[in-house]
Amino acid sequence: MSPETPVASGTDPKPDPATVEKAEPTSPVTWLPTMVETLAAIVIALVIGAVLVVLSDQDAIEALPYLFSYPADFFSASWDAISSSYSALVRGSVGSWDRISTTLERSAPLICSGLGVSLAFRAGLFNIGATGQMVFGFLAAGYVGFSWDLPAGIHMLVALVAGIAGGALWGGLVGFLKARTGAHEVITTIMFNYVAASILLYALSKDAFQRPGSDNTQSPPVADSATFGSVFDIHLGVGLALLAAVVVWWLLERSTLGFELRAVGANAEASRTAGMNVSKVFTVAMLLAGALAGLGATMQVLGDQSSLSPTLAGSVGFDAITVALLGRATPLGTVLAGLLFGALSVGGVAMQASAGTPKELAQVLSALIVLFVAAPALVRGMTRLRTRSAGSTVMAKGWGG
Repeated sequence: MSPETPVASGTDPKPDPATVEKAEPTSPVTWLPTMVETLAAIVIALVIGAVLVVLSDQDAIEALPYLFSYPADFFSASWDAISSSYSALVRGSVGSWDRISTTLERSAPLICSGLGVSLAFRAGLFNIGATGQMVFGFLAAGYVGFSWDLPAGIHMLVALVAGIAGGALWGGLVGFLKARTGAHEVITTIMFNYVAASILLYALSKDAFQRPGSDNTQSPPVADSATFGSVFDIHLGVGLALLAAVVVWWLLERSTLGFELRAVGANAEASRTAGMNVSKVFTVAMLLAGALAGLGATMQVLGDQSSLSPTLAGSVGFDAITVALLGRATPLGTVLAGLLFGALSVGGVAMQASAGTPKELAQVLSALIVLFVAAPALVRGMTRLRTRSAGSTVMAKGWGG
């Protein structure tokens, strides 16, 4: 051991907290390789999607046996199918202000719940429970929205806070179990999803949550006084989703708590040795993740003035995982990924209506994009991109370490 690094006898050197987190390059353009790889993944997915469009087009299939005799027929039919499908996808998602507003409103819950998954990722936790957290957000915000009688504005704020609190409660329970008992968050979040769905069904079977004079599992719609207002035909929840992304960025990059979240996500044992309360970090991380998922739930209940039903959550909670992965667990990336998935969701319906292309193709495109984003080595091999330097990733391990 060199004389410059003395160590007290019988004790281990205490690591500097500044070195707990994985080293990241300081170059201002470290994000560029990641962005290039992501764009390349999207392009590859679109090319494969184009092949699938051709294979699903009747005219192209009929011209395929005569490819070598009359190649123009096949390529003309293929181009018509691809251009009509993709142009319908673009027009259906961003082709008019009405379509843009629909895409933004569809993206808002994806962004919020994706931020919750991303934040948990950065703390080293794999949060698969966004669905259950959203369900509790639905229950709390919906009940306040349709059963309480408050002045406009105040009613909306109270319902909003109730939805956030409901999601935070359900997520915080997972963090508490992780911190106190070591229960793996993947198992607990999956089980909590089923428990939350059962609680929703039970609640909708009671008079307090059912529409008067009806036995259907559907609640009354929330009152007008509890809904988000609109600006340019876009409800204010979209602005709240973008504001949430800014808050999460500040929390992770500029606050002491954010440093602890990232440090624990990088190496929980080293963080504990450095004096951090790892149990507290796990609990707070899941509480905040649940709060963000609850905020996403309010986008549907208070933004669309929806009634509570067993299928209200849909696949948003699980789509949030793919949004977080595609966004590399960063706030900006999550926002962009949420917008992309929202556009694919809205545009997929237009593809089927205008071009006759199966709307499931939009889901296939989403899956292909996530597949290639999750396999950067494959993308670099297919596109001859240069290998990134080590340490450039911002994603902490997601299996609870």
